[in-house]
Amino acid sequence: MALLELSSIQKSFPGVKALDNVSFSIEKGEVIALLGENGAGKSTLIKILGGVHQQDKGCVTFQNKEVVIQNPTHAKKLGIGIIFQELNIVQSLSVLDNLFLGSETGLGMKKTAREKEKAIEVLQVLGVTFQVNELCSQLSIAQQQMVEIAKALLLDTELLIMDEPTASLTAQDVKNLYGVVQDLTKKGIAVIYVSHKLEEIEFLADKIVFLRDGKHITTRNKKDVSRNKMIEIMVGRKLKDEFPTHATAVGSVMLQATKLSRGQKVRKASFELRSGEILGIAGLMGSGRTELVRLIAGADKPTSGEIQRNGKIAYISSPIDGINYGIGLVPEDRKNQGLVLQHTVYENFSLINLKENAKKGWVNNLRLKEHLASFKENMSIKYTAPDVPIKNLSGGNQQKIVIAKWLEKDCSIFIFDEPTRGIDVGAKFEIYELMVMLLERGKSIIMVSSELPELLGMSNRILVMNNGSLVGQLENVSDVTQEDIMHLCV
Repeated sequence: MALLELSSIQKSFPGVKALDNVSFSIEKGEVIALLGENGAGKSTLIKILGGVHQQDKGCVTFQNKEVVIQNPTHAKKLGIGIIFQELNIVQSLSVLDNLFLGSETGLGMKKTAREKEKAIEVLQVLGVTFQVNELCSQLSIAQQQMVEIAKALLLDTELLIMDEPTASLTAQDVKNLYGVVQDLTKKGIAVIYVSHKLEEIEFLADKIVFLRDGKHITTRNKKDVSRNKMIEIMVGRKLKDEFPTHATAVGSVMLQATKLSRGQKVRKASFELRSGEILGIAGLMGSGRTELVRLIAGADKPTSGEIQRNGKIAYISSPIDGINYGIGLVPEDRKNQGLVLQHTVYENFSLINLKENAKKGWVNNLRLKEHLASFKENMSIKYTAPDVPIKNLSGGNQQKIVIAKWLEKDCSIFIFDEPTRGIDVGAKFEIYELMVMLLERGKSIIMVSSELPELLGMSNRILVMNNGSLVGQLENVSDVTQEDIMHLCV
C-alpha cells in the first residue's frame, strides 16, 4: 500500500502551466528522487505537498485517505515535513528558537528543558559544531541549511521532502546527511529527494521520477538507469560531456593581490589572475573563499594588502569601485545579494546598466529591453515577459539574469561564487559554455566552487584555501585529483 499517491496533478500560474497530469506514488521506507531541469515543476509539486499551493485538478492520497493540503500547518499535522531549497530562517533568533518556531511547548518563546535536549540531540545526529544558543545571523549559509534540516527532523514525520538539501553543504556534512536519510528509511519514513547532484541520487534513491516542462516523463528504478541516461531523459537531449572543452590562450596579468587580509577571515592572500583563464578557488566551509572574492569585488574592505589592475594599484573599497575597475561579482547567495526578488526581470537586468543607457537623465528603456531580449535568446533564458517578477523564475534562469546583467556591463573580470549551486545539469552546461565564451573574448574568471569535479573540469589553475590562508596552488589541473585538493583543504 502506497504511503502517498499523486494522480493527474495539474497546476497553472498566469502564463505558465507548471504541472500537467503528474502521477506517481511512494511507499514507506522508500527514497524517490525527483529529477528534472529548472522549471520542470519540481518546486511546484513540493509546494502542493507542503500546503503552500493547492492543485487545480487531480488527487493527493496520503495514508490511504484523499486529502487537499490546506496550508503548511496542515501538512505538518498529516506528517509531511519539508526542507525547502530557500532558507526559512529568522536571522535575529537563536538556533533553538528557529528549531521550534511555531511549535513551542513552553510558555511563549521560553524553551523547555526537553525542547533544548531534543535540539541538541538532532544537531549531534547531523554532526554540526555550532551550539543551540548561537544566533542564526552568525551562521554561514551551509550552517543555516543544517538548521533547516534539523527543523524537519524534529517533527513526527511520515514523509520527508528534501529540496536541494546539500546545495551549501561541505563533503562531511553531505556524508552525515546520507547517514540520516538511511536511518530514517530504516524507521519506515519515506523520502522524496530533489537534487541536481547526480551522485547523490545514485547513492540514495530507490526510484527516479523524471519531470520535464511540468509533465511526468517516466519513473525508473535507479539500478536500471545509468548516469548518462539520467541526463538524457532529464534534459530531453544527449550531452556529450558534462564540461565543455576550452583551450583559450592565457595572456597577461589582469589582477594581482598581494598580502590581502581581512582580520582572521582572509590572511595575507597573494595570487595573480591572467586574461583568458579560469582561476578556481577550493576550500571547505569557513576557509575564507567567499570572503576573499568579496574583497576583490569591493563588497568588503580589506584591513591590509594591495590589489593591482593591469599593473597599477586599484583602490577598491566598495562595489561601485569594483565595477569601475571592470570587476563583476555573481554571488553565492543570488537571491539576497544578486537580485531584488520583488522587482521584474527587466529591472534586475538594468539595475547596474542605467548609466551607460541614459542621456541627460533619461533612460533608453527600449534599447535596454532589446539587449535583454538578445540575452534571452542567446542564453536560452525562460520567462514569459520582461515585466514578470524575477522571483517567479527558476533558479537556473535567475542565475542567467545575474550573469546577463554583468555581460551587459561588459566587465573584464568575472567572479563566480558557486555559479551552479541549485542548478540542473543542462543549465550547468549552459553556464559553463557562457564562461568559455567569456574566455574567448579575453575576459578573466575567478570561480569559487564546492564541487570538486566542477573545479577540475573548468579551471586552468586551482588555489586552495584553509583557515583564511592560501595554502596551495595547483597548476597542472589535468594531473590533479579530488584527493589532492582535499589533502590541502583539511
